[in-house]
Amino acid sequence: MAKNIYCDVVIAGCGVSGLYTALNLPPKTKILMLCKEDLESCDSMLAQGGICVLRDEQDYEAFFEDTMKAGHYENRRESVDIMIRSSRDIINHLLELGVRFDRNPDGSLQYTREGAHSRPRICFHEDITGREITTRLQEQVRSLPGVTIMEHTVMTDILTVKNRCGGIIATAPDGAILHIHAHDTVMATGGIGGLYEHSTNYPCLTGDALEIAEKHHIELEHPDYVQIHPTSLYSEKPGRSFLISESARGEGAVLLNQKGERFVNELLPRDMVTRAILQEMKKEGTTHVWLSFATVSRDIIQNHFPHIYEKCLEEGYDITRQPIPVIPAQHYFMGGIHVDSNSETTMDHLYAVGETSCNGVHGKNRLASNSLLESLVFAKRAAAHITDRKRKGIENHESSYHAACC
Repeated sequence: MAKNIYCDVVIAGCGVSGLYTALNLPPKTKILMLCKEDLESCDSMLAQGGICVLRDEQDYEAFFEDTMKAGHYENRRESVDIMIRSSRDIINHLLELGVRFDRNPDGSLQYTREGAHSRPRICFHEDITGREITTRLQEQVRSLPGVTIMEHTVMTDILTVKNRCGGIIATAPDGAILHIHAHDTVMATGGIGGLYEHSTNYPCLTGDALEIAEKHHIELEHPDYVQIHPTSLYSEKPGRSFLISESARGEGAVLLNQKGERFVNELLPRDMVTRAILQEMKKEGTTHVWLSFATVSRDIIQNHFPHIYEKCLEEGYDITRQPIPVIPAQHYFMGGIHVDSNSETTMDHLYAVGETSCNGVHGKNRLASNSLLESLVFAKRAAAHITDRKRKGIENHESSYHAACC
């Protein structure tokens, strides 16, 4: 027999989008968060390069065009505008929460550049920006009195009541079946990298939310839009591929073929660089190409890319002295569960945020370092929409249901 649990909001997923949704709900909200593995095993922890921000009003048109061009102009323009306009507030809030973005000697934020960006506009912390942001958000969410986090708990379905979402069905670590009744439900379960043999994602990301959405005829959008990252560290060992951040190329690292020749503009959009690498591998009959840091100063390597440097040393490569073998790997999912600008799906009271959702920001190909920003912006909008609907009391006809379930 299933165990019944009641709350105001249930969130499946504990990456930055799930955490930021919880953090932006009213403090007294009773929130239950589910984590498929442990809190460490979320892809938000793995983001290296950084998070984009609108540096000033003069950068708006360029930022917008860079995002649209990378997405092959299939982006939802309204969503791109929302993300860019919201970016400075997001960065300021992260700073308030204690996120340690790298700074210049005068104390101003330091910006780096990645492929397809027309100027440096990416805030970062060394080469572990995702871990820095995610860890800070975890600390804040854990301090909220109304939040309960259940690790090793897997969402298997949703509860529905009269064509609206009424919560989640999940399996607890001991195998118990949980019926989690909630007024609002948020899916933040990440992407689909676990379905691929070579991916920079954790294996637990297997598109669970998409499968459930399809079962309930909830609209999906562009499930075929999958991004391959040009540079993961080549290895014959099984398991998750180690990402070599695009910001390495933004700081001057170059791609070489087996003859030691450059064969592509490293700052083109990811899909174009990936295509060039695969063509070069096919032409030469090789299993990888090379990434050289020869033109990157030792100071930048040791201060901006210390963890990449250490990982490569573990694999037998000193990037200050020699190039490293790299190969494309599955990295990001631009498609997902269709949502509107408030992150609500086509089922009432069901929201999707982060890589699980498709709000149209990324189009056919994501611009580097827009993922963390997009996740935070639209998680905040989901929380605002949930809060606003409840405050305005526009659903008084459901009050009896809420009283019984939550």
